[in-house]
Amino acid sequence: MIELLKQFDVKTDRRDQMLDITSEIESFLEEKGAEEGIVVVSSLHTTAGITVNENADPDVKTDMLMRLDEVYPWNHPKDRHAEGNTASHLKTSTVGHAQTLIIHGGKLQLGTWQGVYFCEFDGPRNRKFLVKIIPD
Repeated sequence: MIELLKQFDVKTDRRDQMLDITSEIESFLEEKGAEEGIVVVSSLHTTAGITVNENADPDVKTDMLMRLDEVYPWNHPKDRHAEGNTASHLKTSTVGHAQTLIIHGGKLQLGTWQGVYFCEFDGPRNRKFLVKIIPD
Protein backbone atom coordinates (compact mmCIF):
# COMPACT_ATOMS: atom_id res chain seq x y z
CA MET A 1 0.00 0.00 0.00
CA ILE A 2 1.21 3.49 -0.86
CA GLU A 3 1.89 5.71 2.16
CA LEU A 4 -0.21 8.85 1.74
CA LEU A 5 0.97 10.59 4.91
CA LYS A 6 4.20 12.53 5.20
CA GLN A 7 5.75 14.51 8.03
CA PHE A 8 7.68 17.64 7.09
CA ASP A 9 10.24 19.49 9.20
CA VAL A 10 10.36 23.28 9.30
CA LYS A 11 12.98 25.46 10.95
CA THR A 12 11.77 28.93 11.80
CA ASP A 13 14.06 31.85 12.60
CA ARG A 14 11.74 34.44 14.16
CA ARG A 15 9.11 34.55 16.90
CA ASP A 16 6.32 35.25 14.38
CA GLN A 17 6.73 34.05 10.83
CA MET A 18 4.71 32.77 7.88
CA LEU A 19 6.48 30.23 5.65
CA ASP A 20 5.06 29.32 2.25
CA ILE A 21 4.81 25.51 2.19
CA THR A 22 2.76 25.24 -1.01
CA SER A 23 5.58 23.74 -3.08
CA GLU A 24 6.27 21.02 -0.50
CA ILE A 25 2.61 19.97 -0.59
CA GLU A 26 2.49 20.04 -4.40
CA SER A 27 5.67 17.97 -4.64
CA PHE A 28 4.20 15.33 -2.32
CA LEU A 29 1.01 15.17 -4.43
CA GLU A 30 3.09 14.73 -7.57
CA GLU A 31 5.36 12.13 -5.94
CA LYS A 32 2.32 10.05 -4.90
CA GLY A 33 0.43 10.54 -8.17
CA ALA A 34 -2.59 11.99 -6.39
CA GLU A 35 -5.19 12.87 -9.04
CA GLU A 36 -8.47 13.48 -7.21
CA GLY A 37 -9.41 13.87 -3.56
CA ILE A 38 -8.49 16.10 -0.67
CA VAL A 39 -5.34 16.83 1.24
CA VAL A 40 -5.19 17.79 4.89
CA VAL A 41 -2.27 19.88 6.13
CA SER A 42 -1.86 19.95 9.91
CA SER A 43 0.56 21.59 12.33
CA LEU A 44 1.68 19.38 15.21
CA HIS A 45 1.98 22.29 17.64
CA THR A 46 -0.25 24.41 19.88
CA THR A 47 1.67 27.57 19.01
CA ALA A 48 1.92 27.18 15.23
CA GLY A 49 -0.85 26.98 12.66
CA ILE A 50 -1.67 26.50 8.99
CA THR A 51 -3.49 29.03 6.82
CA VAL A 52 -4.23 29.82 3.18
CA ASN A 53 -3.68 33.38 2.06
CA GLU A 54 -2.12 35.63 -0.57
CA ASN A 55 1.32 34.61 -1.78
CA ALA A 56 2.00 37.42 -4.28
CA ASP A 57 2.64 40.45 -2.04
CA PRO A 58 4.94 39.78 0.96
CA ASP A 59 3.41 42.77 2.74
CA VAL A 60 0.28 40.70 3.34
CA LYS A 61 2.25 38.36 5.63
CA THR A 62 3.85 41.33 7.38
CA ASP A 63 0.47 43.00 7.88
CA MET A 64 -1.18 39.80 9.13
CA LEU A 65 1.53 39.20 11.73
CA MET A 66 1.46 42.84 12.81
CA ARG A 67 -2.32 42.85 13.24
CA LEU A 68 -2.31 39.54 15.12
CA ASP A 69 0.24 41.12 17.48
CA GLU A 70 -2.13 44.06 17.99
CA VAL A 71 -5.01 41.74 18.88
CA TYR A 72 -2.88 39.35 20.95
CA PRO A 73 0.06 41.30 22.40
CA TRP A 74 3.04 39.38 23.71
CA ASN A 75 3.37 39.28 27.53
CA HIS A 76 -0.03 40.82 28.25
CA PRO A 77 -0.13 41.72 31.97
CA LYS A 78 -3.28 39.62 32.55
CA ASP A 79 -1.86 36.42 30.99
CA ARG A 80 -1.39 33.67 33.56
CA HIS A 81 0.25 30.90 31.51
CA ALA A 82 3.64 30.21 33.10
CA GLU A 83 5.53 29.95 29.78
CA GLY A 84 4.52 33.50 28.85
CA ASN A 85 3.33 32.53 25.38
CA THR A 86 -0.43 32.88 25.72
CA ALA A 87 -0.45 35.16 22.65
CA SER A 88 1.00 32.28 20.60
CA HIS A 89 -1.78 29.93 21.66
CA LEU A 90 -4.44 32.53 20.86
CA LYS A 91 -2.96 33.24 17.42
CA THR A 92 -2.90 29.52 16.60
CA SER A 93 -6.51 29.10 17.68
CA THR A 94 -7.48 32.07 15.52
CA VAL A 95 -5.59 30.90 12.42
CA GLY A 96 -6.31 27.22 12.99
CA HIS A 97 -3.99 24.24 13.19
CA ALA A 98 -5.03 22.66 9.86
CA GLN A 99 -6.44 23.23 6.38
CA THR A 100 -8.32 20.85 4.08
CA LEU A 101 -7.71 21.45 0.38
CA ILE A 102 -9.04 19.98 -2.87
CA ILE A 103 -6.96 17.93 -5.32
CA HIS A 104 -8.30 17.89 -8.89
CA GLY A 105 -6.52 16.79 -12.04
CA GLY A 106 -3.40 16.10 -10.00
CA LYS A 107 -3.19 19.71 -8.84
CA LEU A 108 -3.80 21.50 -5.57
CA GLN A 109 -6.83 23.71 -6.17
CA LEU A 110 -5.83 27.18 -5.03
CA GLY A 111 -6.83 30.58 -6.34
CA THR A 112 -4.47 32.66 -8.45
CA TRP A 113 -2.96 34.49 -5.48
CA GLN A 114 -3.29 31.79 -2.81
CA GLY A 115 -0.57 29.87 -1.02
CA VAL A 116 -0.46 27.57 2.00
CA TYR A 117 1.46 28.88 4.99
CA PHE A 118 3.00 27.40 8.10
CA CYS A 119 2.46 30.09 10.74
CA GLU A 120 5.03 30.26 13.53
CA PHE A 121 3.88 32.15 16.60
CA ASP A 122 6.45 31.10 19.23
CA GLY A 123 9.77 30.74 17.46
CA PRO A 124 12.40 30.34 16.49
CA ARG A 125 11.95 26.58 16.68
CA ASN A 126 12.19 23.29 14.85
CA ARG A 127 8.64 22.41 13.84
CA LYS A 128 6.69 19.67 12.11
CA PHE A 129 3.58 19.49 9.98
CA LEU A 130 1.73 16.59 8.38
CA VAL A 131 0.29 16.25 4.91
CA LYS A 132 -2.33 13.53 4.42
CA ILE A 133 -3.73 12.68 0.99
CA ILE A 134 -7.25 11.27 0.98
CA PRO A 135 -7.96 10.07 -2.57
CA ASP A 136 -11.43 9.79 -4.10
